[in-house]
Amino acid sequence: MADHYETLGVSRDASAEDIKKAYRKLARQLHPDVNPSPEAAETFKNVTHAYDVLSDAQQRAEYDAGGRNPFGGAGGFGGFGDIFDTFFGGGGGGRGPRSRQERGEDALLRIEVDLVDVMFGTTKQVEVDTAVLCETCEGSCCQPGTSPVTCDICHGTGQVQRTVRSLLGNVVTASPCGSCRGYGTIIPNPCVTCQGQGRVRARRTVSVDIPSGVDTGLRLQMPGSGEVGQGGGPSGDLYLEIKVRHDDVFSRNGDDVLCTLEVSMADAILGTTSTIKALDGDVDLEIRPGVQSGDVLVIKSRGITGLRSTTRGDLRVGVQVVTPQKLDHKERDLIRSFAERRREPNPKLAHFQQGLFAKLRDRFVS
Repeated sequence: MADHYETLGVSRDASAEDIKKAYRKLARQLHPDVNPSPEAAETFKNVTHAYDVLSDAQQRAEYDAGGRNPFGGAGGFGGFGDIFDTFFGGGGGGRGPRSRQERGEDALLRIEVDLVDVMFGTTKQVEVDTAVLCETCEGSCCQPGTSPVTCDICHGTGQVQRTVRSLLGNVVTASPCGSCRGYGTIIPNPCVTCQGQGRVRARRTVSVDIPSGVDTGLRLQMPGSGEVGQGGGPSGDLYLEIKVRHDDVFSRNGDDVLCTLEVSMADAILGTTSTIKALDGDVDLEIRPGVQSGDVLVIKSRGITGLRSTTRGDLRVGVQVVTPQKLDHKERDLIRSFAERRREPNPKLAHFQQGLFAKLRDRFVS
């Protein structure tokens, strides 16, 4: 790479003002608005880079020192200096440049599913807004046909060393290069699509397998489906937080499905057969004569398939006997005649119950 002083046409002891004047003079000759030739554009980039380095006092000092300590090359000191180098990472044993590729961040998406989806599991197509790999540069961060160049401050090491003299010898410290930010290379022609990031934001569709038995609050992990990393680095993970929508008829207790069936007083007395529409299809239900409010009818293996299991829960149907509220004279006479024939005892106290629904709940979970 050409010497920055030669590129600007100034001496090594030129003042900051002389460097600025030289840059302005060359910029008026080489700027693309004035000189559209490809050669002038390339030279203008080199001139601009040289000015960026030499106009900054710290970067100029590092450039003049060649990215090394000024007391002996790459830190080859004797005596106490070698001891400090060993413990503090000085000399030629630095960590080297850091990679432009970084792992992407994890992403969290909340999705809603119906109770019927939970019964057997399902597949859903969901839209995710994340960072994806830049198709123009394919993660290289450079314009197609170009590549990064070695940093002329740190000479590709990603670090610059400074030496401090002390009574115990020379202590060498290393810090990330300010010119290349520790990468060891500079991208003179960054990709215009991703602005040199190697990734862009986009909306994409992801196919998600929802297993059976999931419940609200459960998180599913999809490795490698999150944000693409800086510089085209590996993707993070995508986490899906499940919310099961409320159903007006059915609820759940573990893997059991719960519902309530309203039965007329006549059907409760005489018994009947009813067909109910369950989540997974019709179910024929036999109601025995004399069924009581709060009784629970259990249909085996018509509930939810368990998470990471092939066993299904039960469908539990709670009975609620409905007492008619409006009767005509004939109906009242029939009921009165029935009561007189039965000669039932007067109402009496029994064990306290927290209402019908508490009774149903206790039987559901028993």
